[in-house]
Amino acid sequence: MNRNEWKEREAVYTCWLCNFPDMGNKQLHRLTELCGGPEAAYLADKEKWGQVLNPRQVQSLARYTAAWKPEAEYRKMKEQGIRLVTMGDEGYPRRLKDIPDAPYGLFVRGRLQTDDAPAVAVIGARECSEYGRYVAKCLGATLGRRGITVVSGMARGIDGISQEAALEAGGNSIGVLGSGVDICYPAQNRPIYERLIRTGAAISTYPLGTPALPRNFPPRNRIVSGLADAVVVVEARAKSGTLITVDMALEQGREVYIVPGRVTDRLSDGCNRLVKQGAGIVLSPESFLEEIWQLWETGKKAAGAGSGGKAGCKEANAFLERPDTAGLPEELARVAGVLDFDARSPEEIRQRLWDRYPEKPYPEKQIVACLMQLCMEDLAIQVSPGRFCCRRG
Repeated sequence: MNRNEWKEREAVYTCWLCNFPDMGNKQLHRLTELCGGPEAAYLADKEKWGQVLNPRQVQSLARYTAAWKPEAEYRKMKEQGIRLVTMGDEGYPRRLKDIPDAPYGLFVRGRLQTDDAPAVAVIGARECSEYGRYVAKCLGATLGRRGITVVSGMARGIDGISQEAALEAGGNSIGVLGSGVDICYPAQNRPIYERLIRTGAAISTYPLGTPALPRNFPPRNRIVSGLADAVVVVEARAKSGTLITVDMALEQGREVYIVPGRVTDRLSDGCNRLVKQGAGIVLSPESFLEEIWQLWETGKKAAGAGSGGKAGCKEANAFLERPDTAGLPEELARVAGVLDFDARSPEEIRQRLWDRYPEKPYPEKQIVACLMQLCMEDLAIQVSPGRFCCRRG
């Protein structure tokens, strides 16, 4: 048997081992070391297993093994375009090797590329505001264009928005799932999932077929932060699951940044608390890019790798871009120009127009008509009855 045949055979039994749901990473490592590899672990008896596992786990593993068809299940996995990467494999992410309780194996769909460029985890509220949506999209696109991998959990809101923007900009993204990698959760993010497995990667530490259970997500979050050089929080309430990821990132020695928000906005309570605790602040994409490239290059040198080329970061502050009103009638362009992410009534918008264009007063009925037209043009959004804000990107 040549080396390639041996590796393929070991992969068959690694698949058996990693699909067993009742064993932690340390036990997986200890069992394979004790037995001399995954196939040897498969062929071992209960007494051998009992040197690592408790009696209940031994009985559970015996039942699971009796029903498992290693070669058939491995073939089924490969037919779905899924592969299994373990710590000893060349494609295992370097960053994950250094985190506490590093995952024994990763189920991967797509191209897992993490070590040849900086990586940033963008996380935040599922029920985000229009401001949060805009910032996440802008940040994801900027990182993607500049060759920085965007890592997140493919959740609704900030996570999925930033990942989709990175992919649309031609960049790379990794989605870390709280289910088996063969299950898309949430279902509404199916387009992002399909795009990830075509041009990025979807990964999971959970066995195939594992449903997206609430208990799966906190452990998943440590993989999100572990794959990144830094974590950026875009909107988080005072009690938010996002802050669990922040705690894990700090334990792993990752840098944490936040996008600032209004002190009166409950979606910014968690972010503002992190500022008080000393988190970095993202004021513009280009200044943040400078810091991320420096972090990555410092990490590479510490790991003994050569310095990589740094992409140029000189560009206009994308967070401050005004809406594209080219081709709009003057009155529509003016109304669009005074909108921001703070929802306002037509009367408040009328006052802003009066302050900026005192030579031409606008009747409130005309402003309402303009707002309706801007909503149709996707330049404004009605966030509640009688209150409007801008929509960009």
